[in-house]
Amino acid sequence: MGNESTSTPQIGGCAWVLDVLVPLPRHVEIGACLSYSSPDSLPVGCLVRVPLGRRTVTGLVWASRQTVSTPYMENPGAGDAPAAAAAADVANAGATPACDEAATPPAEMALRPIAEVLEALPPLSHHWCRLLEFASGYYQRELGELALAVLPPELRQIDGTQLQRRLKRLDKSTAKRSAQLAEASADTLAEAQPQLSAEQTTVLQVLQDELRACAPGASAEVASRVTPRTTLLHGVTGSGKTEVYLRLAEQVLASGRQALVLVPEINLTPQLEERLQARFPNRRVVALHSGLTPAQRLQNWLAAHLGQADLVLGTRMAVFASLPRLGLIVVDEEHDPSYKQQEGARYSARDLAVYRGRLENLPVILGSATPSLESWCNADPAGFEGAPARYRLLAMPTRIGAGALPSVRLLDLAALRDRLGKKQMHDSLLPPPLVDALKSRLDAGEQSLVLLNRRGYAPVLHCTSCGWKSACSACSAWRVFHKSDRSLRCHHCGFAEAVPRACPQCGDPDIQPMGRGTERIEEQLTGLLPGARIGRIDADTTRASGSLVTQLAAAHAGEVDLLVGTQMLAKGHDFRRVTLVAVLNADSALFSADFRAPERLFALLMQAGGRAGRDATRAAHSEVWLPTWYPKHPIYAAIKAHDYAAFAASQIAERQGAGLPPFSHLALLRAEARDADQAMAFLDAASELANQVAQGLGTDVLIYPPVPAALRRVANVERAQMLIESPRRAWLQQFLRQWCRQLGACNTGRQRVLRWAVDVDPASI
Repeated sequence: MGNESTSTPQIGGCAWVLDVLVPLPRHVEIGACLSYSSPDSLPVGCLVRVPLGRRTVTGLVWASRQTVSTPYMENPGAGDAPAAAAAADVANAGATPACDEAATPPAEMALRPIAEVLEALPPLSHHWCRLLEFASGYYQRELGELALAVLPPELRQIDGTQLQRRLKRLDKSTAKRSAQLAEASADTLAEAQPQLSAEQTTVLQVLQDELRACAPGASAEVASRVTPRTTLLHGVTGSGKTEVYLRLAEQVLASGRQALVLVPEINLTPQLEERLQARFPNRRVVALHSGLTPAQRLQNWLAAHLGQADLVLGTRMAVFASLPRLGLIVVDEEHDPSYKQQEGARYSARDLAVYRGRLENLPVILGSATPSLESWCNADPAGFEGAPARYRLLAMPTRIGAGALPSVRLLDLAALRDRLGKKQMHDSLLPPPLVDALKSRLDAGEQSLVLLNRRGYAPVLHCTSCGWKSACSACSAWRVFHKSDRSLRCHHCGFAEAVPRACPQCGDPDIQPMGRGTERIEEQLTGLLPGARIGRIDADTTRASGSLVTQLAAAHAGEVDLLVGTQMLAKGHDFRRVTLVAVLNADSALFSADFRAPERLFALLMQAGGRAGRDATRAAHSEVWLPTWYPKHPIYAAIKAHDYAAFAASQIAERQGAGLPPFSHLALLRAEARDADQAMAFLDAASELANQVAQGLGTDVLIYPPVPAALRRVANVERAQMLIESPRRAWLQQFLRQWCRQLGACNTGRQRVLRWAVDVDPASI
């Protein structure tokens, strides 16, 4: 059965039964695997093309066993009705529950044969399959649904012939790169390695010893002394964490293995990819993220899977990259909530990276200047909940070159209002003392960064006569005013239209912007600082392909005097000329209902402030300006002292007293329906079922009443949710396994919803 054949082979007599994972969601309730016949045994992890109803889809072989089977015969009476096709999906495919040997189909059952084996690809590894199995069970997603979702979209759509073409292109690009490297001297290409600080040297000594023990060919004596661990690298901004990653990657590559580096957002990949290429010019570095075209993503995935790529740099999806020689995983900015997937299988890439390290017996480095409280507790030498520390804690508390951390200046807006008067404060979006500070940096030839985590010109337009506001008709949110194209745009559903000439409600032409966004701040700075070269970087200015790279390059080259942007500028970027950072509207997160809001605000302010003074020669006079109405708030006191440990201790004490994560474990059931009553009815039925399951198991599980979501309606779809809490993770998982199997039965009749999903360890509530 070769790659060129797509015809259905005739199988009879002695054959093999393959349990194949196909993309079926859990609520279909026909099991994780479907059984197909094959003339040969195939290894677990092999990709195949199989018939599913009237379609041919890509599947993953999960088990193989020898049996006696009769050939599959098309049902001449099936007709073309959709119901008949749906029945064929189950009955003719030989559905069996999740690779259960006890559920092996009897020998007389007619099984459909596989259509094709994608034999040009080596099977996915045993470790990769175990990672998939764990993620499926922990995050309550069907194996087949998750398996195919984490593979490149184009790989799921092509047959063997098309795959061969992609592999030929990959071979050509690899040969071309090899020829280019052969012409150049590695001595002239390689980036010079900077001198290490004492802290970097100490950290590297510990981690490099661990890598040597894990290297292929390490002696049994060395390997027995060192057990790979997850390490939390707590280094302040500018302490040289990236250089530590590069030195570790160098050691891993020298031993013939691969390295995986995860970053939280796409906008952080260009700078780091460029640095990796400069440091390792004779190595292949590939990126994996959703910003790539389907063809690019498949080519990079194939390079990693075939072992041609030495370094894989990616966002959260890259945690599932197939790497046959993996030797190191680095999770940079490990605290970032972007590592939590918010659609489909809601997995945490950071947590899966830790699990993958344990599976493959290799070191995992979690790096951050502001670690998540979960990671901080896991690395606590005193133990967490009475257990020994799960992670090793290594610290780098000083900047490279003994550079000082920027001083934090709290600008008391209440006192400023009393001094200037309400009108002047209202008319100026930027406090006058801050504008004066920006002017002084401009005169000195230094760069400044103004951060406002809200794009657009203004969050809402309103009528001064009747009170009309630019609400979105499809969402329970406001449409944002974008002055550049005179549009009102909803950032949730995408609905946009031109700004009306007059109030749609009363006809008054005096409709005014309310609030401020990055576009409005840029406009005011242009008027206040004539001649200044101002660059705005947010989701609106970086839509075009390559625009982000171009704008960041201009900033690094000193072609921009003042950067205005959202939180996409707050982390990971090494702006050597920036000496002043101002964060506007930070107070908006102080009184959020989300218990994680203080942690995220602290991280944002610390990370944003860390962009200032990264050049040691300018560090002494670098500043962070925080205009605030609450200068005595404890968060600002901790920020001013650059004291993460004190902030973490206060937050941990609060959460422990309130029984919040990491001292409890949560899951959310989310439901979406056209009508709010339908969503609530589904959740009410699910709640009743949950109470029955909890009573039957006798576990300590708290089931909260269903409530509307914080953003109740998006794109004319009503959203509601129900929270589940347990003091022990094992109890919650035991409950979820039983409950989720039966949830599909609740989605019937008047309580039927469009979508429902269980979110384990939700990032936001």
